[in-house]
Amino acid sequence: MFKKTMVAAMAAAVALGTAACGSGDGDDSGSGGGGGGGDTITMGFAQVGAESGWRTANTADIQRAAEDAGIELQFSDAQQKQENQISAIRSFIQQKVDVIAFSPVVETGWDAVLLEAKRANIPVILTDRSVDTEDESLYVTFLGSDFIEEGRKAGEWAVENWGPLGQVNIAELQGTTGAAPALDRQEGFADAIADTPNLKIVASQTGDFTRSGGREVMEAMLNSNPEINAVYAHNDDMGLGAIEAIEAAGKVPGKDIQIITVDAVKDGMQALADGKINFIVECNPLLGDQLMELAKKVVAGEEVESRVVTEETTFTQEQAKEALPDRQY
Repeated sequence: MFKKTMVAAMAAAVALGTAACGSGDGDDSGSGGGGGGGDTITMGFAQVGAESGWRTANTADIQRAAEDAGIELQFSDAQQKQENQISAIRSFIQQKVDVIAFSPVVETGWDAVLLEAKRANIPVILTDRSVDTEDESLYVTFLGSDFIEEGRKAGEWAVENWGPLGQVNIAELQGTTGAAPALDRQEGFADAIADTPNLKIVASQTGDFTRSGGREVMEAMLNSNPEINAVYAHNDDMGLGAIEAIEAAGKVPGKDIQIITVDAVKDGMQALADGKINFIVECNPLLGDQLMELAKKVVAGEEVESRVVTEETTFTQEQAKEALPDRQY
C-alpha cells in the first residue's frame, strides 16, 4: 500500500478522442501549415522510443487512434535520443505535414527546431512530456500528466505509511536525466516528504526508465547502501528491475524493502497485486483519442486549451487486484 483531472472539457463533437494540436489545410494562415490539399490530416509523430511497457502502450494507442480517426500518421521512433527526434521533426517539416506531435526526450534544446516548425506554419502538440522554453508560442498545447502531482501522491503515501516506521532509507530510481517526468516526479516526492525527517533518500540515480537500468542501479545501491529498506521508482519498469535485484540479494520485495512506483502498467499492477510492490501512482498512456480530437479541432480552426491534463488515480494491492482483469495496458 504505497501511494489527475481532465482540465479541459473536450466536447465530443468528434467521437474519437482528444489530444494535441492540428493545423489548417492549404493557405489558412491562422491554423497552420499543411500537407496535401485533400481532407485527410497528416500528423508527424516523434516518439521517445520503446523504453518501457508504458511507452509501448502509448505508441500502440496513438497508432490505433490515428487509424480510427482517419488521420495519416507519419511515425518515428527516436530510440531515446534527442538528435533523432529533432531530425524527425525536420523531416516532418519538409514533408509539410498538417501537425506535428511529439513526446520530448528531455526538456531543453527544442527552441530552434520548434521555431522552424512555427515559420513553416505547422502547429506542434506536446504529448506526455513538456519542454522548457520561454516562448510558449512555439507549441499550441500540451497533453499529458501532472508529473509533480504524481511525485507528490507517491510522497504523501510514503509519509502516511512509512512515517510511523522509524528510520526509512529510501533508494530513488530516477527516470532519464533531464526528462520532465524524472525532474518533476523527483520534485513532487521530495516536497511531500520534506517535513518527515525519518524519511531519508540515501541514494538517487537514473535507471533511464528501463527494467534493466532499474536492476543494475538497484544492485549497485544495495551493495553500497545495505541499509536501504524502501524504494521510490519513477516508473514501473525500473521498479520491476529493482525487484529482481532485491530478490537476488536474498531480500523480500514489498516486505524487507517496500516499493512505490509510477505508471500502473499490467506488469507493475501484477507485482502490486502479488505484494512485491506496495503502492502505484497511475500515469495513463492512453492519450491517442485525446490527441486526435485536438488535432481535428486545430485543423478546423477551433481554439484548444493550452494545457490538457489526463485523468489518473492511485492503486493499493487490493485495488490492483480489482483493476487487473479489465486493465487495457
